[in-house]
Amino acid sequence: MTFDYETMRLIWWLFLGVLLIGFAITDGFDLGVAVLLPFLGKNDNERRVIINAIGPTWEGNQVWLVTAGGALFAAWPMAYAVAFSGFYFALLLTLFALFMRPIGFDYRSKLPSPVWRSNWDRALFVGGLVPALVFGVAFGNLLSGVPFHFDNDMRIFYDGSFIALLSPFALAAGFLSLAMLVLHGAVFLQLKTTGDINRRCKAMVTVFAVITLVVFALAGIWITQIDGYHISSEILPNAPSNPLGKTVYKAPGLWLDNYRYHPLLWTVPGSAFIGGVLTMLLSKKDRPGLAFISSSLTLAAVILTAGVALFPFLIPSSTAINASLTIWDASSSFSTLKIMFWVTLVFLPIVIAYTSWVFRILRGKITPEQIQQNNHTAY
Repeated sequence: MTFDYETMRLIWWLFLGVLLIGFAITDGFDLGVAVLLPFLGKNDNERRVIINAIGPTWEGNQVWLVTAGGALFAAWPMAYAVAFSGFYFALLLTLFALFMRPIGFDYRSKLPSPVWRSNWDRALFVGGLVPALVFGVAFGNLLSGVPFHFDNDMRIFYDGSFIALLSPFALAAGFLSLAMLVLHGAVFLQLKTTGDINRRCKAMVTVFAVITLVVFALAGIWITQIDGYHISSEILPNAPSNPLGKTVYKAPGLWLDNYRYHPLLWTVPGSAFIGGVLTMLLSKKDRPGLAFISSSLTLAAVILTAGVALFPFLIPSSTAINASLTIWDASSSFSTLKIMFWVTLVFLPIVIAYTSWVFRILRGKITPEQIQQNNHTAY
């Protein structure tokens, strides 16, 4: 099996999308459950039920985030450099919030003190809220354009600030990310719990499904008013990476070009609406397993909607638009992409198989009675 440079770049764009979607579906419900923890757990035993629903799997789920970061670094090093320069403080904030998760899970139930446990509940809440919000804000900034440029020596300079990342559109994207992950978390909790918690989850599913679909629709209208990017010069998909070797222009509504040229792509955002409605209906019918599948479809469709709109751009520049990074001019060498391709073909199925096995082994409901019986081993 042989591929040219253009095909390898396309494959790695798809791989990156698969990893981001995998992270959203697996670790996304962990984040959503953590956000819901203070609201769905009315007493300590109920909160322990909620924590134990995700405690055994959260660490393995986070592998998808680490893998996506590694893939970005290896396949798109310039995009990695720009992202970690421009979003430095936002990523640090996310990292410190994620630190709250392992210590929160491990130490919360070590002492019986209500103050001790409530403080760790707040830490877990922050550990879910901040990453869910920041990841969406990052996507919003990609669509708005990131202020960076290259000098004559191809060194990257970021021209913005942390506050500049919090534009109205970016915050709307962050709110969309938060809403859809909370929806996903509520569906997962409905799948894993019984009694009062289960009933509260059903109500949350309806609320956050509606919020997700409304914000997604508003963001779709909003994106027609912001500047999109288009390559006006010849595209050389097999040429060596050189982000300054093209001409780009921007104008309102250009992010919808791919949908205009290929109308079949409208099925991607359409799937998000179908998945959201199905999630509500299946949840109300007490079919949380199928609802989890439909909420996963919703998450995947929302992420793909942004990816299709951006294609072939990875990180557009708002201050030096010709320096915008695309999949054609910001990738690693052909040899690197080819070696990584074969490595991924071996290890990605192993990750998927292991993740599937873990969830199969840990399937079933978590009840307050189980927590009381296994008090010393439960979270």
